[in-house]
Amino acid sequence: MDLLSVPSPSALLLALFVVGYLVLAGADVGLGMLMPHVARSPEQRRRVVASIAPYFLASEVWLVAAVGVMAGMFPELEHLVVARLWPVLVVLLAGWLLRDAGLWFRARVDTPRWRGLCDTAIVAGSWTLAVSWGLAVAGLLSGGLSPSPFPVLCTITVVCLFALRGAAFGAERLVGPFEAESADVAARATRSLARFALGATIATVLAAPWSGGPSPTSLGAAVTLAVVLAAALALTCGLIGPMFSRHTSALAIAVPGLLVASTAGLPTSGLPGTTAVFVWSMLLPVVPVMLLGQVWLYRMTRRPAKGATFFA
Repeated sequence: MDLLSVPSPSALLLALFVVGYLVLAGADVGLGMLMPHVARSPEQRRRVVASIAPYFLASEVWLVAAVGVMAGMFPELEHLVVARLWPVLVVLLAGWLLRDAGLWFRARVDTPRWRGLCDTAIVAGSWTLAVSWGLAVAGLLSGGLSPSPFPVLCTITVVCLFALRGAAFGAERLVGPFEAESADVAARATRSLARFALGATIATVLAAPWSGGPSPTSLGAAVTLAVVLAAALALTCGLIGPMFSRHTSALAIAVPGLLVASTAGLPTSGLPGTTAVFVWSMLLPVVPVMLLGQVWLYRMTRRPAKGATFFA
């Protein structure tokens, strides 16, 4: 049984939090991955950090909410994920802490060596997060990680989707009145990243039937989502692709989460009714605040980053 095959509000809420995290965190994680490419000078690197913050704080709320819902309402699913992916989760947590440490402490010491060390932590942590999420998606889709082509290709695809989302985010956030070079580099990168991601997607789909790939519980959903992903990437590959990349990159990074939720056959046996009522009574006041807050943050971060922030 998979998450989306059961019209359960709890399952839909968990899927919403996971997909919301991928779409939102894809922006700051992806831009952190691309920092060496889009930011060459110290001022450009400072602007990249200013663009990521405070966006990353709100996106992490969605991950915490997803983990809380899974632990509180789907204990069987939590045990399966931990048992199947615990090495990946350990690495993911390490990358999360490393990236956040670089963001929090970068402005605490005003020396080039310290800022360079923190920038390295941001880039390394962002790449670790993207690769870990790619491995997690591959492991959940295929029933566990194995030394076969499918997990590798699936991971590469997810990493490319994170980078594409970050490039689209940077193309808007790095625009400034004095220097827009970083924004132009990020915008141009959306086309090449979309092409690479499209190639990786096609290779992953072709490898799935015979190289350790999944046996989807809903073939129709899997095919539909694969077509949606390919279409979003193909649209971004064109000459006017950067104009649509804000939307197409968000749609593309959402597909892995939707694919896991709808085709991976994850257990969704929930809690007893009385416990579920208690958990929902705690969630109902929080979820609307999260949604409204994220809408406000999204509208705010469509504008270029400020010249100076607490983080940079």
